[in-house]
Amino acid sequence: MTIDPRLEDQLRQGFKVFNRFMLIMWRLGLGPMLNMGPALAGRYMVITHTGRKSGKKRRTPVNYALVDDEVYCTAGFGSVSDWYRNIIANPQVEVWLPDGWWAGIAEEVTHPEARLPLLRQVLIGSGFAALAAGVDPNKLTDEELDALTKDYRVIHIRRVAARTGKDGPGDLAWVWPVATMILLPLAFFRRKGGCRCKGKCRC
Repeated sequence: MTIDPRLEDQLRQGFKVFNRFMLIMWRLGLGPMLNMGPALAGRYMVITHTGRKSGKKRRTPVNYALVDDEVYCTAGFGSVSDWYRNIIANPQVEVWLPDGWWAGIAEEVTHPEARLPLLRQVLIGSGFAALAAGVDPNKLTDEELDALTKDYRVIHIRRVAARTGKDGPGDLAWVWPVATMILLPLAFFRRKGGCRCKGKCRC
C-alpha cells in the first residue's frame, strides 16, 4: 500500500500504543470481551513469537479472521514488521484466541488466488483499523484491493496443540481480586467516616 510516509509513521506509532493497551487487556483476562463487537472494533488475538536476533519471546496483538476454522492474519506494514520477520525466521508460534491458547505453525499465504479473498476477510475482521489505513474491504473491488495491499503479507496460523499453564492469556488476572481486597475496605471506611462538618464545607 502506498501512503504518505508521514502518515504511515503516525499510523505505526499509533498502533504501537494501541497494541500495548490491547496486550494488557488480554493479560488481565479481558481478551474475549475485546472481540464482542467485531464489526466496528475488530477481532483481536495475540501472537507469541521469538525474536530473530534476541531469541526472546515477544507478544504482538493483531487482527485476524477465522476461515473454515483456520486462523489468518496480516502484516499491514509488510515485510518491515518485526513480528512478521520473526515468524518467517522461526514459524513456531503461540496464539491467544477467545476460545483458548494454542501452539501453532505460521505459514505465509503466497498463492494469488488464495491470498486476496483471505486478506479481505482479515481486513473485514479488523474493523476500524483497515479504514484508518485507507482500505475499505467491504466496498473495494478485487482489483482495487489488490492494488492497495501489494505490500500486505497474509499469514496462516495452523493450530497444532492446545496450551495450558502459566504465561498464557489472563496471566495478570490475579490483579482483580487483589485490587478488590484493597479498594473495597477503603470505600467502606470512607463511606463510614462520612462528612463531619455539618454542611459547612464542600466535601
